Amino acid sequence: MSLRRTLCLRMLSRLRPAALCLFVATLAAEAQPAPAATKASGPARSVTDDTGRTVFVPAQVRRIVSLAPSLTETLFALGVGDRVVGVSDYCNYPAAARTRPSVGAPLNPSLESIAALRPDLVVAAKSANRRETVDELARLGIATYATDAHSVEQILTSIEHLADALGIAETGQQLTGALRARLAHLQQQLAGRTPRSVLLVVWHEPLISIGRNTFIADALRYAGASHVIETEQDWPRLSLEEVVRLQPEYLLFAGDHAAAMASLLAALPQRPGWRKLAAVQQHRTLLLDESINRPSPRLLDAIETIARQLHPEAFRQNAAPSPPAAPGFAALCSQAPAENWTQPGLAGWPVAADAEADRSRRTQR
Repeated sequence: MSLRRTLCLRMLSRLRPAALCLFVATLAAEAQPAPAATKASGPARSVTDDTGRTVFVPAQVRRIVSLAPSLTETLFALGVGDRVVGVSDYCNYPAAARTRPSVGAPLNPSLESIAALRPDLVVAAKSANRRETVDELARLGIATYATDAHSVEQILTSIEHLADALGIAETGQQLTGALRARLAHLQQQLAGRTPRSVLLVVWHEPLISIGRNTFIADALRYAGASHVIETEQDWPRLSLEEVVRLQPEYLLFAGDHAAAMASLLAALPQRPGWRKLAAVQQHRTLLLDESINRPSPRLLDAIETIARQLHPEAFRQNAAPSPPAAPGFAALCSQAPAENWTQPGLAGWPVAADAEADRSRRTQR
């Protein structure tokens, strides 16, 4: 028997019954993880996040830490940007998000930094964050709500669920209602038009694209595009020879470094393999910003931009007027500039350890 255990037993044997009860109760209280919410946040309520986890969210969420760029954008679009007290390194939109303290990269945030911000709620994305991060936060007693969307409609539903968890369900319904109206209007404009075949390039060396079950592929369908790659893999690595064989009508490049991407596009006609593509020869290449990579309200901007580039004839002056946006939504977003889980927990959460996966997540989600 260890010396520490022997001393503890001797001390317990000398305590009177009442004192012994108090001692045991104190130890039990100290063994519980400290709750992240302050007393002012009120009692917690039970909600289910997108991954099927039960999360106990304070009745009043006043302090939020966001671990993914898409969630930071969504929080600001919902009008609760003032409650965001911490973000990840890649949270760069809206500009106000850059003024918040960073807790590190989405894949490896600092748990110490998160805890120091005393959040009532941490929001994470299954596509951008690791299971281990959420598990550790749970062990610290910090409520963490996770999202997981694989289509445009699931993104809208996820926004509504998050808004409900934050106690602003009506605001969420207003926001998604406006976004759905924009989608419906776009589909009306594109009705009867043949989809353009495209290849979306996530990374050019090695050549990485998207699979058919990603929200990005679904966004392309809404934009009047048909992606030439039909694989179950979310982020397939391709050979340039295969792309040359498929001959997509348009090449779409996604990235957040406009100058570097513009230089890449300008050099494509001189690059072996790429110059064999009719899309390169005829300058049918589009440079997209990071909004196409993020399952947030701003994805609608990317969908509309792509649709206008692929089907300019559908957006002539005689086109029907666009529906109005939700009250205050434009102002909020312009501030200064499927896998089914049947068990509780995060079993199956992808661990993005390799560099290629990290590349696809740096500006995404």
